[in-house]
Amino acid sequence: MKIHALICRLALGAMLTGPVRAQAVVKPAATPKKTSVNVRSRAVAPRAAQSDAELEKAIRERFAASKISVDKFEVHVQGGRATLTGNTNVLQHKGTATRLARNVGASDVVNKIEPTEEARQKAASNLTKGRRRAQIKRTETTPRSEKR
Repeated sequence: MKIHALICRLALGAMLTGPVRAQAVVKPAATPKKTSVNVRSRAVAPRAAQSDAELEKAIRERFAASKISVDKFEVHVQGGRATLTGNTNVLQHKGTATRLARNVGASDVVNKIEPTEEARQKAASNLTKGRRRAQIKRTETTPRSEKR
């Protein structure tokens, strides 16, 4: 009986209020999801703005503290862009100089360092002796499973 009375009350209340209209349900605006994207960038960590003279001095100090100091590379900076010139007897010093200049804060590096003929011959002989392996794409070689 109690259920019957409850149903009657609900029906009576519905008749008194009139027809029920569907109301649009408004959802709150979706907040953008915070996604963490793991992007690897060559960008240098933000540093205090350096003048060209300060940047040039910092690059020279970095070169002096490393093994490439014996090559006496020339450094010129204009507008944050470092230009490196000179000669080296070690082929790897050319790449090292570029990396060091970027790490100090140069926005761009123009590397005009020339390896000597002696350095080129030494690198070529190391490759033929097998002391160093040339980097080649994996697709150009036979798969590892076929070598066995």
